[in-house]
Amino acid sequence: MLRPLERLDLATLVRTFTLRTSDGFVECFGPRLIARMCAEAPGVRINFLQKPDKASTPLRDGRVDLETGVVEASHGPELRTQALFRDRLIGVVREGHPLARGKVTVEQYKAARHVVVSRSGFEEDAVERPFLPTDLARHVGSVVGGFAVAVSLARNSDLVATVPERHSEILREGMFSFPIPAATTAFTVSMLWHPRLDADPAHRWLRECLREVCAAKAI
Repeated sequence: MLRPLERLDLATLVRTFTLRTSDGFVECFGPRLIARMCAEAPGVRINFLQKPDKASTPLRDGRVDLETGVVEASHGPELRTQALFRDRLIGVVREGHPLARGKVTVEQYKAARHVVVSRSGFEEDAVERPFLPTDLARHVGSVVGGFAVAVSLARNSDLVATVPERHSEILREGMFSFPIPAATTAFTVSMLWHPRLDADPAHRWLRECLREVCAAKAI
């Protein structure tokens, strides 16, 4: 029998949690999550795994305790989900880039060379593509596997990266960010877990920590 949440002794809890997230999420929210959890439960360890795909298998087989991402039809229907925050796409370039001189027009955005993020390596599978207008053609100069790499390339070249605003907050420090000059679609980042962990007191505490960390404004 699982104990009620109120009887969970965090001071003596010894457990390892594994979170599967996209890069950028760990850089932005990981330090605050670790600090929060260590302050309450020093015996807890948290491991972060890269998220190369949308497969739900790691949650089902118990290799992953919690996952973050945009909920899609490909996720297993039995999974539990809870929204963490709303996000939107923005553009980011290095300081001194020609686009950093003022308001970016749609013509300037389309004419610039872009770095796009695709888990498959193909431009047509770019993860930001579903949230951009279908007729917004970009001049792609490079394809990478994650937002952290995309921002790094943009920081050290003339490439433009299109990234989630909150997801990349820490990554973009010292760079010029701008609204996409077109009608983009906002999206919700959620946490997902398997129902067998739904009533687990320690897992419920983990979810509460992540929810509160994501809701807090970055310092």
